This record gives sequence, structure tokens and C-alpha cells, in this order.
Amino acid sequence: MSEIPEPEEFRAEARRWLAGTAEQRPARQDWDSGDDSVAVFENWTETEERAHTERIRGWERTRYDRGWGALDWPPEYGGRELPSYYEQLYRTEEAAFDVPRRTEVFPVTQQLVAPAIRIWGTDEQKARWLRPMLRTDELACQLFSETEAGSDLAAVRTRAVREGDGWLLRGHKVWTSGARVATWGVAVCRTDPDVPKHAGITVFLVRMDAPGVTVRPIRQMTGGSSFNEVYLDDVFVPDADRLGPVGQGWRVTLTVLAAERLDSGGLGLDNADRALHLACRLPRPLTGGERQQAADLFVRTLVQRLIGLRVTAAVAAGREPGAEASVGKLHATATMRATTDLVQQLLGPRLAADTGEWGTFAWTEHLLGAPGYRIAGGSDEIQRTILAERVLGLPKEPKGAVS
Repeated sequence: MSEIPEPEEFRAEARRWLAGTAEQRPARQDWDSGDDSVAVFENWTETEERAHTERIRGWERTRYDRGWGALDWPPEYGGRELPSYYEQLYRTEEAAFDVPRRTEVFPVTQQLVAPAIRIWGTDEQKARWLRPMLRTDELACQLFSETEAGSDLAAVRTRAVREGDGWLLRGHKVWTSGARVATWGVAVCRTDPDVPKHAGITVFLVRMDAPGVTVRPIRQMTGGSSFNEVYLDDVFVPDADRLGPVGQGWRVTLTVLAAERLDSGGLGLDNADRALHLACRLPRPLTGGERQQAADLFVRTLVQRLIGLRVTAAVAAGREPGAEASVGKLHATATMRATTDLVQQLLGPRLAADTGEWGTFAWTEHLLGAPGYRIAGGSDEIQRTILAERVLGLPKEPKGAVS
């Protein structure tokens, strides 16, 4: 491993490279011009999603090729083998520059799926998938959720049945971000219905253009369709595309979920900051209640960033930050709710009227989208259960108990 630069040295190096490669973002005085989108989930057509994906992919390839992608990965995968928190240091510097904002399929590919392949994949799978995914030549989505399973991912019903040198997959997945642009889908399937549910699961990587795969957009109440449902109708998957041992897919799934919760601590901070700028620029004095709400939101953003630092410190120490990640996810969803509450007070009826005024009706995208994160990445109830069991040491609730 090459010598690790000091954090400040690394950040200065990143700033120099970014300054020579990208334009700096305009100052905040351009408050009433430019893009006023605060969408939590993008409201794009398929054509728009594909166009944005190609722009993001172009930037991610530039990063990777210049040595600024896959920072914590070994050189054989195009990385620099730096501590994992250096990626967060880099992102802090990148935020000051006008580069494409990553949509969900990119962190899913680079920070969830690729690490799972690194842990569970065969040598052939690592050679085949890791570099293309880290460079974003290939993208991956999660085929996890099902309507019948709810928050109990181990209750999946999508079946995978042996067929020659592969498997036939049949089932239905929902709430899949990026399904229209992904090359691969990571599918959690039931391969043995006669054993305890956690023991009968196997994970596969499915080509999203394979015969039998159908992607249908789900219309959201925002009007957009960034989520999709995916139908798997006797989709043949070669055994070479199975990730991890047969029947041990739950462990593979937990690897992905742990990484997802690690990445959720920064949720909503950009919109919270923008709401505070709205409070500062409102063309009237704030009421006492509004000042209190703004102050509360400001403190929440500070606390959320501190929780993020604790998660980073845990990672830097080589420890899996289970409790910190769950606290961060819960705090992030609370911050998003507090952002909504403040904006509703500040804008009043202007929030609901599409008059064309900059920075008003656009907030409906946040108001309608933010509640989704109380479910995505592990519901609030799941995070509280994790804290109850792992931090407070409370016993698991017996099956069939009524609260």
C-alpha cells in the first residue's frame, strides 16, 4: 500500500485536481436563479433518466481514470487503498464544484453491490464485475423488496429453481430505483421453501435485459416514476452469476444492507441547508415560532453531521458502525420531517400553488418524497429494533406477541 497522505494534504490535492477539471459552483447570492429542485426522488421520464445517467457516468469515469474513484480499493481494482473515510473527505471537496449529482443507482453500484461482490464473489466474478462497476461502465440495482414481504426481507417469495447449469427465477420485485438504466439486478430469491426462512435464500446477479425481465415504472404521488416494479418470468440465470453459497443469501443480503445504512447519514442535509437559506431570504420578518423552528433545524443539521463523523470514525477504526448507522438513519429522517415543517410555515399557500415563482412550488417534491425514507434503507421501526436489541440489550419480541 502506498503512503497515506494526511487528511488536509489529501483535501488540498483533491481541490487542486477538481479546480483543474470542473467549474466551481456559483455563490449562494444566485439564490433566485438556476435549478430550484429539491426533489428527494427524481421526477424524470425514462429518456431524461438515461440522459442524466450518461452525464453522471462520464464524470465517474473521469474520476476513476484520474485516480479519484474507488479510493479505498486496492490498486488492482483501480483504487489507492486509502482508509474508507477518505471518500467522504473527497466528497466534501467535490460539493463545491459543478459536477453531476449522483442518482441512487451509482452509490448502489459502487458502495453496496461492488463491496458485496468483493466479499462473496469468486475470483472470476471479481475479475468480471468489480472494475466495470467501480468505473460505472456497468450499473446495478437492488431486486430486494416485495409487496408481500413488507419490511421483512427474509419473507421473499421470488423463487429460484435449478435448471441444468443454472436457475429459473420467477417472481415480482418493487420499489427498484435505477431499474431502467441498470445492467444488473441483485436478486434475493428463495431456493428452499422447506427450511427456516433465513436459511432458504440465495442471491443472484440478473441481467436486466435478459429474456423474461420486465420493468414497469411506478407512478408516485409526486407525479414522477423513479421507482419501478420488476417482473421475473422464468428468467434463466447461469450458476456462474450466483453470488455466495446456495442457501446463504441472507448473509450476502446483510452485507448489502449494512453498507446501505452506512451511506444514509447524509440524507436530506442539502435540502435542510436550502430551507435555512429560504428562512434567511424570506421577504418578511420571521415569527417567533418560525425562528424557533429554523434554529431547531440548524441544530439538527449540526447533530446529523456529528453523527456522520462518528460513523466515519468507526469505519476508520475498522469497526462496523451498526448502532451509529441506525441512529444516523433515524436522525436523518427526522431532519427531513423538520425541513418539511419549516418550509410549510415559511411558504404557506405559496408551497401549494404552482405560480412559477422560483423556490416555492418546487418544495412539494420534498414534502411528498421525504416520507419515503422512513421506509427505504430499513424502516424507522427496524432501526429502533436494532438499537433496542444491540444497544439496550432488550430481548427479541416473541413471535405472535401483541403490542
